[in-house]
Amino acid sequence: MAHVRKQIRDAVATELTGLTTTGSRVFKGRFYPIQNDNLPALCIYTADEEAELGVIGTSRGSDRILAVTVEAYAKSKTIVEDTLDTIAVEVEEAMSSDTTLGGLSKDIMYTGFDLDADADGEQTVAVLRLNFSVRYRVAEDDVETAI
Repeated sequence: MAHVRKQIRDAVATELTGLTTTGSRVFKGRFYPIQNDNLPALCIYTADEEAELGVIGTSRGSDRILAVTVEAYAKSKTIVEDTLDTIAVEVEEAMSSDTTLGGLSKDIMYTGFDLDADADGEQTVAVLRLNFSVRYRVAEDDVETAI
């Protein structure tokens, strides 16, 4: 089995695969090389995590808040923000459809976005980073099982 963090990334990728605009072009990892013919696409990665003691006793629990980022890549000859906003609608609605990710998390909350664009060339290529906080709990002696 794997760390719950990896299981959450995998579950988010599964949840976001098959969306209307990005289809199966969903990649795990921050530094996935995306070719132009794979756009629009999504990249999913975890940026950081906070943890605190959640349960005191012989089997201590750890409450965690994992920062999950979904990067949406798109290019357009017109207004690339329109394509990215369409992707954002699809991603945000998909992420809110199962806030437990099949029992891995206690809750998921959208926390904001940021946008970068490069207008060099015939088409503007842009990336929209959608940020989510995923709350989950593990036992300190078993970080491969969500509790």
